[in-house]
Amino acid sequence: MHAFYSSIPASAEGCAPGAPCAPLDDFLVFSASGADALPFLHGQLTQDVTGLPLDTARLAGYCTAKGRLLATLVMWRAAPGADDAPQLYGLVRRDLSEALLKRLSMFVLRAKVKLAATALNVAGVQATTEQAAALEAVTGALPRAPWQRVDLPSGTWIAAPSANTRLRWWWIASDEQLAQSSALAGALSLVPATHWQVADLAAGIPWIASATQDVFIPQTVNLELVQGVSFTKGCYPGQEVVARSHYRGTVKRRMAYGTIDQAGGQSAALAGVDVFDATQPGEPIGRVVDAASEAGVASVLFETTLAALPQGDLRLGAEDGPRITVGPLPYSITP
Repeated sequence: MHAFYSSIPASAEGCAPGAPCAPLDDFLVFSASGADALPFLHGQLTQDVTGLPLDTARLAGYCTAKGRLLATLVMWRAAPGADDAPQLYGLVRRDLSEALLKRLSMFVLRAKVKLAATALNVAGVQATTEQAAALEAVTGALPRAPWQRVDLPSGTWIAAPSANTRLRWWWIASDEQLAQSSALAGALSLVPATHWQVADLAAGIPWIASATQDVFIPQTVNLELVQGVSFTKGCYPGQEVVARSHYRGTVKRRMAYGTIDQAGGQSAALAGVDVFDATQPGEPIGRVVDAASEAGVASVLFETTLAALPQGDLRLGAEDGPRITVGPLPYSITP
C-alpha cells in the first residue's frame, strides 16, 4: 500500500468527517499499448471498445468460446498519443490478472499490441454531497453521472454506480500523483476495502474472480443490465452464445443481491459456493458470484433462477445453511 494512504485519518466508527477512501489492493490496472490495441481488444471483449468516448468508462467481459466469463473489467480509453503509448486501460481482479493477460497475449499474433500490468494504485472513494464539495475544492470538478470519467492532476476518477444517494468513484493514480496529493488526504478518511466492496455488491456490479471463472455467461450476472455488453459491435469470443440468449429471450437465470447475518468471517471464501432452496430439497439452484462482509453481515451477489426469487427459502452452502435475505438491486432483473 502506498505511503499516501497512511497519511489519511482513519475513520472513527464510520463518523470521520472526510470522504471514506478504501485502498483496493485486490485490483490491478493493465494497459494495452500499440497501434492495434483498440481494434484487437474490440474483437476480444463484450464491449464496444473503438466506439467508447474518451470521457467514459464501461464494464466489459472476456469470455470463452462457449460464452462463459473469464473476467469482468472496467475499461477506459487513454488520451491519444504515440502508437507505443497506452491506448486503453482495464481494471480487473488481481487474482486473475496474470492468467487474463497471458490468455489475451496468445491471440495477439502479428497485431501491434502490448499488454502489461501497471504500477497504478487503485482506491474507492465514496462521498455525500457535502464531502464531495470538500474533495472538489482540492481535486477540481469530479464526474457525477455513473461511468463518466475525468483525468485530473491527482489521477483518473471514474464515477461508479451506487445503490443510494452517495457518490462513488474509482480513483486510479500513479505513485507520483499520490505523492503530490497531500492536500487531498485531509478531505478523506481511511476505511477498509470491504467498505467499498459492500457498496459494489449493493450496486449490482459483477466482479468475476479466479474462483468463478468459466462459470457464468454475461446475462446470468446481469452484465448487459449494467452496460457491459454491446449487441451491435460484432464478433468476439462467445458472441454467438451471448447474442442467442439475448435475442431469443431465454434468460431464466439472473444475479440477485442478498445479505446473510453472522456470516462475516466466511465472506472471503464465499465466491463460488452453492446456493440452495430449502423449499425444494435436492440440487443447488445457484452459486455465489461475489461477497464481502461488514459489521457481521455478509453481502452477496448470487446467480439463481428467476423462479426461485419470489417464493424460495434461499440458503448458503446447504439446504439448512445460513438464510440469504434477498434485497433489491438498483436495476430491474425481471423481463
